[in-house]
Order: sequence, then structure tokens, then C-alpha cells
Amino acid sequence: MDRKVKPVEEKRSKEDMVKEAVEEAKAKAEQAACEAEEDTSEVEEAIEDTQEEPEGADTAEDEELKDPKEESGEGDPDGEKKSRKLFGKKNKKDKKDEKIEELTDRLTRQMAEFDNFRKRTDKEKSQMYEIGAKDIINKILPVVDNFERGLAGVPEEEKNNPFIEGMDKIYKQLMTTLEEVGVKPIEAVGQEFNPDFHNAVMHVEDEELGENVIAEEFQKGYTYRDSVVRHSMVKVAN
Repeated sequence: MDRKVKPVEEKRSKEDMVKEAVEEAKAKAEQAACEAEEDTSEVEEAIEDTQEEPEGADTAEDEELKDPKEESGEGDPDGEKKSRKLFGKKNKKDKKDEKIEELTDRLTRQMAEFDNFRKRTDKEKSQMYEIGAKDIINKILPVVDNFERGLAGVPEEEKNNPFIEGMDKIYKQLMTTLEEVGVKPIEAVGQEFNPDFHNAVMHVEDEELGENVIAEEFQKGYTYRDSVVRHSMVKVAN
């Protein structure tokens, strides 16, 4: 009989030991969790206290480290003291704000490039227009020269001829139109020779004229908007 009872008692004692060990482990785990929660709450309270510290509430250590200029009000003209944050977080930009800044910068650069392109294009258009206008004027000037030669060769007794009068009116209308678009003749005879406007093809000695004075004009010169279209062909004295 004794041999049958012993194994049962030994089995129960082992089960009790396991239960006691499990309960003890649970108790220790609960205690550790409580201690961790208390530590966490203390840290959070400390952070809140440092972030929400009211202005003017200095600690004893802060009072010892105060600058005498701050006490007298010289260092802080507004009389306000900024609280220090011990656990301050760095301000990180939101991805949306970074994207907005990137797109804004890109748009600004594109607008600047477009403005430069517009100015450059306007300048090129103006230059092309001026070049084209000069080319047309150069083709019209020989017609003007022929009108002047023809009218200059008309005798005095034939100037009252209706045909001659009609040609003279056409010539005057042509010169008026050219002047309206900016074409003007260059003054030559009696003026001082200027290589920017005149082309000297002959020299003559004349005591009645000054030095480098234009004595005669062989072909008229013209300017278009202050730029020379054709130089005057002249004879220079002395």
C-alpha cells in the first residue's frame, strides 16, 4: 500500500511547485510593469513642466546664474524672459511644404527664363525689322536719285508743263513718305567733313572754304532712325 501512495504525493508536490513558480513570475512581471509605468509618468510630467514653465518662474539655480544686466533690465529691454526647453524637438518640414517650395522655385526660374526669352526675342524682332527696312530703303533711294536727276535736267521754260509738275508732285510725296517713316537726308555742302556720314571721293584746294569743309555733293546720303543707310559722296576742300 505504501508503494502506491508515494508517486501520487510526489506528483502533487511538483505541480504545486510549478504553480507557485508561475504565480511568483506573474507577480514579478506585474510589479516591473507598474514600476515602468511610474517611471514613464514621471518623465512625461518632467517634460510638461519644462515646456509649460511660466515666464518669470526661475529656480534657485537660475537665480544664482542670473546676469546682473538682466536683473537691472539692461540686457532685456522688453523685460521678458524666454523659457528654455530641455527636451525641444527639431522642427521638420512637412513633405507637402517641401514640394510647394520646390515647385515655387521651379516656377520662379521658368518665369525668369521666359522674361529673358521675351526680351531677347523683342530685340531680335526689332533688329530684323530695322534690317528689312534699311534693305527696302536702299532699293527705293535709286528711284529718288533718278527723280532728282530728271527734275534737275528740265529747262526753266518747261517747268510749267503739266507732266513735269505731276512728276514733281510725285517726287515730293515720295520724300514726305520717307521722312514720315524716319528717313532723312544728310546735310553735306558747307558742313565739316564727318567720316561717319560722308564718303570723300575727291579733294580740292579752295582758299574761300575752311579746312575739311565739304565743297560739293555728288550723291545724297540718308539716315534711318539715327543710323546711316547710305553715306554722302562728297568733295572735300583743303
